[in-house]
Amino acid sequence: MELGKNIKELRAKHNYSQEDLAELVYVTRQTISKWETDKNYPDINSLILLSKAFNITIDNLIKGDLEIMKQKIESSDIAKIKKYSWLMRIGIAVSAVVMSASWYAGFIPGFVIGIIVFVGACTAAYKVKCIKIQYDVVTYREICAFMKGETLDEIEKARESGKRMYQLVLYVLICMLLGGTISITLYWIFANLVWR
Repeated sequence: MELGKNIKELRAKHNYSQEDLAELVYVTRQTISKWETDKNYPDINSLILLSKAFNITIDNLIKGDLEIMKQKIESSDIAKIKKYSWLMRIGIAVSAVVMSASWYAGFIPGFVIGIIVFVGACTAAYKVKCIKIQYDVVTYREICAFMKGETLDEIEKARESGKRMYQLVLYVLICMLLGGTISITLYWIFANLVWR
């Protein structure tokens, strides 16, 4: 974090000792020391008093920390969306194979296992959707930009928002076609090749 370093530099710039600064923000010298060594973080009241003592805005005082926090949040969400996307894909593929084979063989427990795997894949898809809603990314281009840690400018964002309904309808139709094709193909494979 940058805040501790900022406090120390600003204190030196204003020729404050730790005791002087502690008096200005109504804390102990040890508290100032903990802030400067990043062992503790000031509360909002202390941030306001620090910004007044240094005659700067709170934004300027904590700006570096905000950027670091934003990058950490975005990178963790990008990692989550990648992980959940893979879980969703693998879950759907496994459930399609297991349910088709179990349906043909009449093996009910296997069919139930396939449904459970499918529900897990749907849960992963829901988690991906929640992250996409949180960052307002819907179209393929917006998702690609998000996965790279980038954002689209306002004009590109407006263009992409116009495509959302068409892409949703197309996505649903493709999923239905793909699901039906996979199910029919797997049923045919098991009926003609595996169980003969």
